[in-house]
Amino acid sequence: MTRAHTHSAEHAAGHHHDLDGTRLRLAFFLTALILVVELTGGIFSHSLALLSDAGHVFTDLGALGLAWFAAHRAARPADARNTYGYHRTGILTALVNAVTLILVVIAIAFEAVQRLRHPEVVTPWMMFAAAAVGIGVNLYIARSLHAEGGENLNLRAAWLHALGDIAASAGVIIGGIIIAFTGWLYADPLISLAIAALVARGAWQLLGATLDILMEATPRDLNVAQLVRDVVRIPDVTDVHDLHIWSIAGGLRVLSAHVKVSEDRPLSRCDALVDEIHCLLCEEYNISHTTIQIERVGCDLRDLYCALPDGEHAHAHQHSHTHEETTEDEIPTRR
Repeated sequence: MTRAHTHSAEHAAGHHHDLDGTRLRLAFFLTALILVVELTGGIFSHSLALLSDAGHVFTDLGALGLAWFAAHRAARPADARNTYGYHRTGILTALVNAVTLILVVIAIAFEAVQRLRHPEVVTPWMMFAAAAVGIGVNLYIARSLHAEGGENLNLRAAWLHALGDIAASAGVIIGGIIIAFTGWLYADPLISLAIAALVARGAWQLLGATLDILMEATPRDLNVAQLVRDVVRIPDVTDVHDLHIWSIAGGLRVLSAHVKVSEDRPLSRCDALVDEIHCLLCEEYNISHTTIQIERVGCDLRDLYCALPDGEHAHAHQHSHTHEETTEDEIPTRR
């Protein structure tokens, strides 16, 4: 007996995707404005710092365009070919954004080294004006995206881009102040290296999160051993195996499992048991879609793919079963 549950929030999810698309569209056009301002300021002030930052903003403009496109695609309903919908589009673009951020870091570091070797004379007050516009607009963008981002990696990537722009513009202003009052031209490349380190940290974390989802890894904040303990504590549940937990997108978690029940549990009462398990997983672990197979005969606990015929076991990937946790995380079985 197998039953699947989906959290009843499809209408709210669709509304959320629409909101994501609206915010990303606004961020896209505001970032285009920043690009024009910084590019103009860099040309007239002869500031390579501003021109470099404008290149950074141009990269962000492309990333926001991808994120906007992904939010639009993710709002499409599931169909026969894509039964989980198009949520992974956002993960793919978040991966592109993470890689782009890393490339931006490399470009910033390279430019900083060049400026340490050959300092450039700039017009500080034009740097201040252009960078101040960038900071003001990006603060608005970052606040808007962070308010609705949550676990949405697509919005999180766009938010990181906005923070990177704020840091870069702040670095331009600080460097301009130091140059204006001291004439020390090395301030600009040194600040650029600090900016590169800040952006690199966020990009690396984002890359790890997107790769975890694409590899269908268990969410890092989820304790699988405790989850199984909680399910086994439900009356008439004696064991949980063939357990898989993964994410379709940030915040959209999926679980499938075989649940062994007591032999005296009537089949007519198994529907209620599945509902109880689903409610537990949804409320305590934020798992919105579950597929639970009820059975009375277990399988070899050493093989996660217990449903496969014996001849196919050699061709399946062998995973450590939950029962093989260390002594602290050993999962109890009701007898």
